[in-house]
Amino acid sequence: MKLATLKDGTRDGQLAVVSSDLSLAHLADGIAPSLQRALDDWSFIEPQLAQLARDLAQGRAPRAFPFDPKRCMAPLPRAGQRLISCAYPHHLELLNQAQASQLHGDQRQEPAVYQSASDDFLGAHENMIFRNEALGIDFSAELAVIVDDVPMGANAAQSLQRVRLLMLANTWTLRLLIEDQLPGSSGFMQGIANTAFAPVAITPDEAQSDWREGRLHQRLSVHLNGRQVASPDTGTDMPLGFGELIAQAASHRSLRAGSILSTGTVSNRDAGTGWCSVAQARARQILEETQAQTAYLKFGDRIRIQTSDAQGLSPFGSIEQQVIAHKA
Repeated sequence: MKLATLKDGTRDGQLAVVSSDLSLAHLADGIAPSLQRALDDWSFIEPQLAQLARDLAQGRAPRAFPFDPKRCMAPLPRAGQRLISCAYPHHLELLNQAQASQLHGDQRQEPAVYQSASDDFLGAHENMIFRNEALGIDFSAELAVIVDDVPMGANAAQSLQRVRLLMLANTWTLRLLIEDQLPGSSGFMQGIANTAFAPVAITPDEAQSDWREGRLHQRLSVHLNGRQVASPDTGTDMPLGFGELIAQAASHRSLRAGSILSTGTVSNRDAGTGWCSVAQARARQILEETQAQTAYLKFGDRIRIQTSDAQGLSPFGSIEQQVIAHKA
């Protein structure tokens, strides 16, 4: 099943079911007004949404209309909690080696998980506005999950069973601000500007065999200003699956329905798969060429992010954004 949230002038938008090929949609207003409402009572509402999805697929949905991703908000426009993990240790290894520092602890066994703002996510086709292009504007291609209630102390298997939806994300970062303020502990809050999500969130069964052992195995494609800069496999070099990541987040407290956990920047060890953030590119260049050549993003730059399944289809739709200067 695929779900989207359409703009309707409210903060939480209108929940809609989307066809598997992303061609049609149907409002779920008779079932749940918003995705958060659906998540709050998932066991009761999910079967109704699934039936609507089947009706849509079989041409029996009475109010189907063409799906337009530009009308979408983030699938979950705001959340009670947003957590970011470091699911791809190679990303941190690159950055830390380039900065001549070391990883803290064993990221393969106990990944770092930190909180980020969750009150105002962006839709896939909403431009990203910055006040200053000299602060190291960067993107970060990531995967994310939305969970149901996760009790404190849940193990990896139990945690994985609480995954309700998968998403594709782009976290916007001010790298130089993070570098300056991280020693004072405020860098992540100020340095992570906002996050955009692909138009559609999908249930794990929609990914079929691409979803296994808590990992999504799809080809991630990143284009910057029309040029492809990355094509990693999202399931490769991810030593811990989402079950383990969620369990880590729930070690000492419960997670509530609608909490979002993302992987952090996708990264494959194979340099030929490119880079999923400018920081990755610069770190590789420092290590291989002693000097970073790739510049951080400027006003006017455009980014496109999507994944592809074995059939070459894009299950989430694409994130397409431009960097825009803030106008006071």
